[in-house]
Amino acid sequence: MTKLLAFLDQNIIEAGCDEAGRGCLAGPVVAAAVILPKGFKNELLNDSKKLTKARRNALRPIIEKEALAFGVSFVDESEIDEINILNASFTAMHRALDQLSTRPESLLIDGNRFNPYNGIPHHCIVKGDGKYLSIAAASILAKTYRDEYMEKIHNEFPYYDWNNNKGYPTKKHRLGILKHGDCKYHRKSFTLLSPDQLSLFD
Repeated sequence: MTKLLAFLDQNIIEAGCDEAGRGCLAGPVVAAAVILPKGFKNELLNDSKKLTKARRNALRPIIEKEALAFGVSFVDESEIDEINILNASFTAMHRALDQLSTRPESLLIDGNRFNPYNGIPHHCIVKGDGKYLSIAAASILAKTYRDEYMEKIHNEFPYYDWNNNKGYPTKKHRLGILKHGDCKYHRKSFTLLSPDQLSLFD
């Protein structure tokens, strides 16, 4: 497992930011921001996508307890439809940063684009959740909070299989849309079913 870096610049207060759910057909996009203390170490912490669900869930309370500050924000499907998914991702990150009890001096953003926040310098880092501990911690919070929410609303609409796919465009999810139509949690601005996808169910 690649060893993650603690900080880009250890002499200033850095917040790592990441989001979960950009590519989903349903549900919110969720972002988290995390400021880790100097000297923070955790050998298990990594990009949330590389960890099991059990490990992510075990790391979440550790991150929340040991972080200097953290924030988690949801932008729901109706707002995604209104402002588009890219802007919704930036908005979710900004709202997560709004929740931090300590003001960061630098932001480490997972990805290649970001809207500036409150005059704080930011660094866009592609695949940053596999490079920096603070971004990995943010990825775990965003992922676990979003998964928990999708498992909850799965009970309202079990035929979309959200407890397994979390709203991502799997065959079972699309088959549920084909048979039952969409629902209030679906992103209407997304292509839920395209003609080539319909052939999956022939």
